[in-house]
Amino acid sequence: MEILKKDNFVYGVFLGLIIPVFSFYGYYLWKFSLYSFSDFLHALQGNKQLVTALTIPCLLLNIVLFTFHINGQRDKTAKGIFTVTLIYAVTALLFKFFS
Repeated sequence: MEILKKDNFVYGVFLGLIIPVFSFYGYYLWKFSLYSFSDFLHALQGNKQLVTALTIPCLLLNIVLFTFHINGQRDKTAKGIFTVTLIYAVTALLFKFFS
């Protein structure tokens, strides 16, 4: 596939943003599918341990994606993924400790 060979920072940012969203929704379906999505979001606000439990699989997929692009010598794409991963991680930490 030609799109997987692309080496572009903006493309990496896009991938870094979208993959955790899929992971977030997948985590909801796997663990909380008995509840509505709004109930899940409400539980997420009230339970800081759940933030950690959710952040880890979301960012783990980004790390796998980052490694895939580094090994394929697509450094610009990997930098985009890494940048977004750091932003996600810092945001999760700030949410956990200051909300």
